[in-house]
Amino acid sequence: MLDKGLAAEILDEALATGGDFAEIFVEDSKVQITLLGNGKVENARTRLTYGIGIRVFKGLFQTYAYTNLMDRENLLKTARKAAAALDGTKEIQCLNLVDFEFEDKHKIKISPFDYKHIQEADRYRQLSEQMFSLSPFCVRTEISNMYKKRKILIANTEGLWAKDEQNYMRIFINATTEKDGNSTNCHECIAGLMGREIFSQYDLQEKAESTIKRAVNKLSALNCPTGIMPVVIANGSGGIIFHEACGHGLEASRVAPKMSVFSDKVGQKIASDVVSAVDDATIPNAWGSINIDDEGTPTERKILIENGILKNYMVDKFNARKMNMRSNGSSRREDYTYIPTSRMSNTMILNGKSTPEEIIASTKSGLYVESIAGGNVHPSTGTFNFAVDEAFLIENGKITKQVKGAKLLGRGQDVLLNIDMVGNNMKISGGEYCGASSGQIPTTVGQPTIRVQGLTVGGQK
Repeated sequence: MLDKGLAAEILDEALATGGDFAEIFVEDSKVQITLLGNGKVENARTRLTYGIGIRVFKGLFQTYAYTNLMDRENLLKTARKAAAALDGTKEIQCLNLVDFEFEDKHKIKISPFDYKHIQEADRYRQLSEQMFSLSPFCVRTEISNMYKKRKILIANTEGLWAKDEQNYMRIFINATTEKDGNSTNCHECIAGLMGREIFSQYDLQEKAESTIKRAVNKLSALNCPTGIMPVVIANGSGGIIFHEACGHGLEASRVAPKMSVFSDKVGQKIASDVVSAVDDATIPNAWGSINIDDEGTPTERKILIENGILKNYMVDKFNARKMNMRSNGSSRREDYTYIPTSRMSNTMILNGKSTPEEIIASTKSGLYVESIAGGNVHPSTGTFNFAVDEAFLIENGKITKQVKGAKLLGRGQDVLLNIDMVGNNMKISGGEYCGASSGQIPTTVGQPTIRVQGLTVGGQK
């Protein structure tokens, strides 16, 4: 990708105007995508990404330049562009670049690129036919896969020379149903930092059947009642509410400039005693995992909240300077064209002591949320508005009728304090992408079943 001699020249050039730190990020990625709609190939493409980003720090200022022209003269020219935003004279030298050794926790068994588009199309065509055969109300199926091999190299003036390879695989199944002018859809997603061994770990036929059955059931859902009520949120993908409403507020990119409701609150109580949460990029082969972040820092399991007390933030190298903290392997970017910053990886609420059955049985009436579709969040205030994908009424301690049109409204900090029961069935859900200033990145959400004792529910009348 780049030899050490040329990398040292580039870093030296980047320091020419007084920078106190310089970094090179090189990326070589290949993505293959196949999409079938109603059993027919609608998209089959391969995309290549190759380029370099050069970043320079001086105190609490950073500058960035990037290029995909990899000849020596252009790389040195790009380094000079990054340095040109600073005004000063060279004060430090680049150290000798030393290979950084680390354990690969996310090895793959079967390369994602061993098969061609047409071979994948045959597999997904059969799944589509199966879905149509299960219900006369099925009007459209969409099945897609994405394979990605991402090779990265990070070198910096502290002497770091780190390489890694990340292999992603994601399969998405969606079913649209229609009856009497009413249309709805459901989806399933399986994903991981892994290769084609994913097919032996998940039953695609079962996923396809579940998708169409859930989509059909939603057709008969009732309008959701509104008001403030207890809300039980299922394990797995329900963790999106923590990711969106609270997780972003714990990223250093928000905390450092005081744009988060959780700024300067380490050691303070921000959640109920039953809530503990982590961000953990070390989980083997999880969708949001990585060995090193996009600054070359080893990832780690970070305890964010412990028994309601805020313990830590997700911190990148640049914001660590502002916060007088160390980077904890949380810096990520979509590709070399983005400046990296603090982001989530696998973020989840940890297991509690209650069983899901106990949580439901102790809820006289309320809403049971099976999955959340997404929504809007303002990290500076914590205010959120989430659309619910699947939900059911809880009546006399039992899950009963399915409802539609539900929305969850509130503030993330209030939700954390109002969680009064946490289940013991923690589950993670991969395949999501999180968008922010450094682009779209793979993230995983997760949680056990939880109960929020009072949450505003909006709906349809």
